[in-house]
Amino acid sequence: MTLFIQSMQYSLSFPSGEVNYIFSNATEALTAITAKDSCILITDANVAALYPPFFEGYKTLIVSAGEANKTWESIKIVAEKLLEYEAHRNTLLIGVGGGVITDLTGFIASTYMRGVAFGYIPTTLLGMADAAIGGKNGINLGLHKNILGTIQQPKFLLYDVAFLSTLPDEEWSNGFAEVIKYACLFDEALYQELSQHNIHFYKHNDQDLERLIAKCADWKNKTVLADEKEQNGRKLLNFGHTAGHAIETLYNLPHGQAVALGMIIACTVSEKACGLNSAVKENLKALLLQYNLPVQLLINPGRVMEILIMDKKRNQDSIDFIVLNKVGEAEIKSLSFDIIQQALVSFAHASSN
Repeated sequence: MTLFIQSMQYSLSFPSGEVNYIFSNATEALTAITAKDSCILITDANVAALYPPFFEGYKTLIVSAGEANKTWESIKIVAEKLLEYEAHRNTLLIGVGGGVITDLTGFIASTYMRGVAFGYIPTTLLGMADAAIGGKNGINLGLHKNILGTIQQPKFLLYDVAFLSTLPDEEWSNGFAEVIKYACLFDEALYQELSQHNIHFYKHNDQDLERLIAKCADWKNKTVLADEKEQNGRKLLNFGHTAGHAIETLYNLPHGQAVALGMIIACTVSEKACGLNSAVKENLKALLLQYNLPVQLLINPGRVMEILIMDKKRNQDSIDFIVLNKVGEAEIKSLSFDIIQQALVSFAHASSN
């Protein structure tokens, strides 16, 4: 039975807290959730410039946009600004933006004064379908992505697809990388639906778009409810991310593009580790291209491997890697670094031809 219900609002209880999911006009809903003098909004310069009326009357903390700002330095700046704003333990922090903003907001809220309440208003497809959900809040340390972080649920997620009207084309593609990930992991019917459409279709059909976002959130919530601390099944959500994170960092790629490439590499690993039919990878390539995502990149396998071996899922001389048995069915396998190195070399070779 789906976790989603046919209403505009519902709640889910996780070990680290209850989350209220609200699908509504963001301005109206935020006014109903909290008073302007009891919260601080955290956003980036891009979102602040696009929606100035939304932030009117709120204390707003604006940070620089982009993954490069998800660092200790940014956390320090945010914390110092919170002190200037006299934020206290009853202050509600609200992240308004994409995955970088929700990560920063969740991290600082989980640690400021040993923890204050927070909520999210995701403004990107990637944030709505994946990044804002699940309670993971991380920052990067050098080349190592999300190596520092917490697991703490927001008090609410407020969804308003109207924010997507200003989303650049590249960010639509980035978001669909995560949507495709969920289809590969759990939902062959969703995979087939995506094969029949494209970004243009979803951009111009709000009802289908909302249903798509809800379906991805549903899959993530089911997975996190069963394993919030990522001891077992939640690791499945890292499909495409193990190699993808290393490539994202090393080649300064947008997250969705790196995940797309990571999924191709994961399919190559799956062919070697569990006999995945090679046709699955070729079909996935076609689907990724359909959503304007890359399937090739000239990489240095050795450099990618250097970063990958420091992944959080490492177990001494092996790593928990997500492989596909078929579309809609995945598993966690403890694999030697050798088999992943071979897959990286194979990917690099295919990309050079």
